Amino acid sequence: MSKNYIFSSESVGEGHPDKVCDTISDAVLDACLAQDSRSRVACETYAKSNIVVVGGEITTDAKFDYTQIVRDAVREIGYVNDDDIFHADRIFIMNIITGQSQDIAQGVDARAAEGKQTAEQGAGDQGLMFGFACDETPELMPAPIMFAHRLGRELTRIRKAKEVEWLRPDAKSQVSVQYENGKPVRIANVVVSTQHAEKAKHKTIKDFIIKEVVRKVIPAELLDKKTEFLINPTGRFVVGGPQGDTGLTGRKIIVDSYGGMGRHGGGAFSGKDPSKVDRSAAYMGRYVAKNIVASGLATRAEIQFAYAIGHPNPVSVCVDTFGTGLVPDEAIEKAVQQVFSFKPAEIIKQLNLLRPIYSKTTNYGHFGKIDDLNSITWERTDKAAALKKAVK
Repeated sequence: MSKNYIFSSESVGEGHPDKVCDTISDAVLDACLAQDSRSRVACETYAKSNIVVVGGEITTDAKFDYTQIVRDAVREIGYVNDDDIFHADRIFIMNIITGQSQDIAQGVDARAAEGKQTAEQGAGDQGLMFGFACDETPELMPAPIMFAHRLGRELTRIRKAKEVEWLRPDAKSQVSVQYENGKPVRIANVVVSTQHAEKAKHKTIKDFIIKEVVRKVIPAELLDKKTEFLINPTGRFVVGGPQGDTGLTGRKIIVDSYGGMGRHGGGAFSGKDPSKVDRSAAYMGRYVAKNIVASGLATRAEIQFAYAIGHPNPVSVCVDTFGTGLVPDEAIEKAVQQVFSFKPAEIIKQLNLLRPIYSKTTNYGHFGKIDDLNSITWERTDKAAALKKAVK
């Protein structure tokens, strides 16, 4: 990519159909882990019109009402308006959850089995995961995705605080950042689409969003006379949520990660317990990449590693600092493998993942949240000094 360019990233609100499903899946996961930290959970949710289907494979000793978990999650999002077909108290819920396959379980369990090479806990599946960090924001995240998330969070705050009555749960945001010499210098355009009540006028919505949302969360020095604001560009967004579009768990993986600036291995996060490396190893990748940048060894870093199902050690580890490293990437990679362990059981231990913390991750990105490091442990930079010391 050239040094002068415009890069765009999007975010979606809690009421977006896919995020409704992510929220339900993570609520089920947390309900399981709250009672049984050994729960194996792969929960998928589908939503359309006034129907929610919860399925997947769950093995747990936890006892709870799945229907109530779903209704509570939908209610917390804000689908409680009488003018919406998708309503927390009126949705039909179908439960088609089964137990985890024993074939998969023997690969994950820390026990010997015929044909399994070790008795250690192995990865729950094959796959590749990425972690990314850069110095563009205090969170060490790319600027476009962080600005898009900020817009979505502020919209949600305003809606739930009832500062205006016409806001509804479904929403999307998108920010295009202009870079010069590889650094963000201005915002080229901002797109916000928010569901609204029938009575709200487009001009009212547009003026409010620009003044009370965009200008309050985007740094003023990045907005100029040429910045374009596209607010509800179709002119109307009354029908939204699962009434307007189908929702499915795991369809917003770029929103969940780095907005496209950092690569993604393809595995979704929500609804999966940490024995699933799709989630836990992606969190580990962020932890490693963030500590590389926080240590000052590079201003931009990406790590990739991959697993074979049932096998405890990654089959590959690769670090790329995109030419920003103070030392060769090979030296950083060697230091990373000295400081961190990538075995699934060790990832869970290092990041303390066997807790009901996952509903905190669902919305506005799984990375870049620095206000609760007791829960979002992969955002800590506590290994930066050790990494710097390990580099030779």
